[in-house]
Amino acid sequence: MEVLVLLGAPGAGKGTAATRLVERLGVRHVSSGDLLRDAVKKNTAAGREADGFMKSGALVPDELIGRIISDLLVAGGREAKYLLDGFPRTVAQAEMLERAVAGQGGRIRAAVVLDVAEDVLVDRLAGRRVCPKCAAGYHVRTLPPKVAGRCDACKTELVQRSDDTPETVRNRLTVFRDRTAPLVEWYQARKLLARVDGVGSADAVVERIIQALK
Repeated sequence: MEVLVLLGAPGAGKGTAATRLVERLGVRHVSSGDLLRDAVKKNTAAGREADGFMKSGALVPDELIGRIISDLLVAGGREAKYLLDGFPRTVAQAEMLERAVAGQGGRIRAAVVLDVAEDVLVDRLAGRRVCPKCAAGYHVRTLPPKVAGRCDACKTELVQRSDDTPETVRNRLTVFRDRTAPLVEWYQARKLLARVDGVGSADAVVERIIQALK
């Protein structure tokens, strides 16, 4: 078993990179949200417990997240290869993941962090617009709709998510840095960290990740 961890701030491009890495590396992409939804869908004991927290709006405890990770790894078998996107988020979660992977005779291949300057992240996120009807996504500068402010597909007026305003984005980035800095240091101390420039085309970023893993 082999696990690759993908880290990066909101707007760093983790999801886009992960989609391409699935094809290039032959891995299964699992986001933090997928972990919980999959456990709930499969009606596992941990999934049922997590569903209660989620429905009440509470955070799912680390201990429970650890059990869900263990269930995922056991179900995948010893030959599985995973790309984890957005997980772990804390050192405690990283320790749980390490134990779970070791328990299956596997290894953490690397933790790749996408480095993107804060101003670039703010521009990426604050410029996003979404269609409230069909969920199509746009960007005012890099991916504008054909008619300003209107969805290409259904012509609905586009909106900005409440958590994508410049002020909110900067707050989100501050929280990310505070939480993730210890995690980055933790992986660096284990000589598992690979820093990759996250600016440029998606294909260029993915190629940098591939090279960093060699």
